[in-house]
Amino acid sequence: MIVAVLRENFPGEQRVALVPGSVPNLTKAGATVLIEKGAGTAAGFPDQQYVDKGAELIESRQEAFEKADVIFQVRSYGANTEAGKADLDTMKPGQIVIGMADPLGNLPAIQEVASKQVKLFALEMIPRITRAQSMDVLSSQATIAGYRAVLLAAIHLPKMYPMLMTAAGTLSPARVFVIGAGVAGLQAIATAKRLGAVVTAYDVRPEAKEQIESLGAKCAQLQLEAEGTQDKGGYAKDLGEEFYTKQREFMGEICSESDVVITTAAIPGRKSPLLVTSEGIRRMAPGSVAIDLAAERGGNIEPSEPDQTVHFDGITILGPTNLASEIPNHASQMFSHNITKFLLNMVKDKQLDVNMDDEIVAGTIATNDGEVVSSRLREMLELPPLSPPEPEANTESTEQEKPSDS
Repeated sequence: MIVAVLRENFPGEQRVALVPGSVPNLTKAGATVLIEKGAGTAAGFPDQQYVDKGAELIESRQEAFEKADVIFQVRSYGANTEAGKADLDTMKPGQIVIGMADPLGNLPAIQEVASKQVKLFALEMIPRITRAQSMDVLSSQATIAGYRAVLLAAIHLPKMYPMLMTAAGTLSPARVFVIGAGVAGLQAIATAKRLGAVVTAYDVRPEAKEQIESLGAKCAQLQLEAEGTQDKGGYAKDLGEEFYTKQREFMGEICSESDVVITTAAIPGRKSPLLVTSEGIRRMAPGSVAIDLAAERGGNIEPSEPDQTVHFDGITILGPTNLASEIPNHASQMFSHNITKFLLNMVKDKQLDVNMDDEIVAGTIATNDGEVVSSRLREMLELPPLSPPEPEANTESTEQEKPSDS
């Protein structure tokens, strides 16, 4: 079994799919690990560290595809459509590609990969079950994003977060409002509290109240019934425009009292729900800051733009789409742990065993033998179901309690 790790070529991407510390775990399982030269440099992992841990350096991306049985990437084709286009020509039939591939948002790319006869495992589709928690890249990278969002807001806010009593007078604490208490939202709450802000948070799921308050934040509650806020995989789902209209009115009231607003509500494969309107932003005090972590798919904040800084009536609005890459060392460590655990789940007696009876394998595989095989993706593509059908994950007893965001 040969595993190759590629240098990421998505613009601005600094993470690497495997860190040196994970190499021995793979070699003990019988893998030969190949590292494209410079793959970990941007994340703080020089080539020599990989060599010291037992990996072999290779010169090029093409060499990786030629030699490897398994390809590790942070962004596979689909999540890297332009720069990763050339990878299609170097993929081998039967090769396994593991990475984030935006399967729900870029179906045409998934079909292109299928045509190359490769087994694509899209890590965004990891089932939200207890056994797969250590493989959940969305949760690990959302942890980084939530932390970074608070720091980004602090840089742009013309105030400090904590209350300070000085000889020059008392400074009031900043008021931070976090919308969405999934992994990113909870990390944002915890970080803002550690920095001394007064934090209020909201989540559509009633069970999130306890999690919010456990971090020392106030839970804002909208008196509306919102049943069925998650799908069976533990991901947020669309609740309908009538609900969102009432929700936006409520959000505007709290925004008017906040110095910082951070939104994290995303629905896989769907346009992000609009939670804060332009009118809601206008109600914030001049100099306030809003961070929209869902800007990539339309955004939770009406004036936000992906990867842009928008100045709107005296309010600074940012729509970062790749915050995890801005803390690449720790983000890579977490991603590396996730992807290593995922591959080792398919290794039996030092041999690859793609067992479709395993709910983690069946839930994550997107393409195989020239077909889009994920039942969820086939339904979105209006393709007939394959026979036999994929086993469904038993989420009733093992589903995680969080998150609901990206």
